[in-house]
Amino acid sequence: MTIKTSGDARSLPAEALEVLRRRAVAAVEAGVSRTEVARAFGVSRKTVGAWVQAYRAAGDDAFRPKPRGRRPGEQLALSPPRQAATLEAIISGSPETHGLPHRLWNRQAVAELVNHRYRILLSPTTVTQYLQRWGLIDDRALAPEQARRRLPRLVPVQRPAPAGAEPWPHAEALWLGWTRPHAPPDTGLVTSGHNLLTGFRDHFGDVHVLFAVTSRGMLHFRARRGPFDAADITGFLSELTARTGRGLTVAVGPWPAGARGFLRSVPAGLPVRFILPPG
Repeated sequence: MTIKTSGDARSLPAEALEVLRRRAVAAVEAGVSRTEVARAFGVSRKTVGAWVQAYRAAGDDAFRPKPRGRRPGEQLALSPPRQAATLEAIISGSPETHGLPHRLWNRQAVAELVNHRYRILLSPTTVTQYLQRWGLIDDRALAPEQARRRLPRLVPVQRPAPAGAEPWPHAEALWLGWTRPHAPPDTGLVTSGHNLLTGFRDHFGDVHVLFAVTSRGMLHFRARRGPFDAADITGFLSELTARTGRGLTVAVGPWPAGARGFLRSVPAGLPVRFILPPG
């Protein structure tokens, strides 16, 4: 009996693949050319050659099936449709709009959203991998030591000081950024990471992400369609100061050049000090 394949022998059951290998190698060993064997069994000449070489090196062991690795995407806990639905939920509103006890998105809030919807438990590391896969978070922001190394080379943003203001000796250090997944190159906005789908903007719209990472690696972010305004920036920083219970020293990373004025418009009464790269 001749075993034909659709062109990819790996799609065969393990037992059928073993029979195919044995018959192909036996034919070559009997004097049939590799080209003829490849044509007869519906595989490539290169595949036949690899089987013959493996047999000559390892004998019968070369025919026995080996454990197969999972195909790309099979190791992911969330299927592509569930990833898209989760990303849509993040973009469409804050965690509170989805019944979660968080005012800003963070790893825990994303994990709770997924568990609530799909009964799947995600670790913080897995959530981070999804955020990077979707292109929501700039990869550099997830390594806060980079922000600390850059601090001496950053320039303070001048803002009016409130009357009677005192220094904040125990201010929380943050790395702040504003990104736009799959932004066109002429926008001046920084793109980041590998996104969920090719044609990200065609699928999800003009998504903007505002994120902050502490020196301890705590991540907080908001995502929405369309750019943020001064009120959005102030609100985001207000949530962060309320969460930390102290002032903030904010090293600004990726940021649209035309929106730096939003940082200067943050009310003087909010205990936040910004530092920007020169230029």
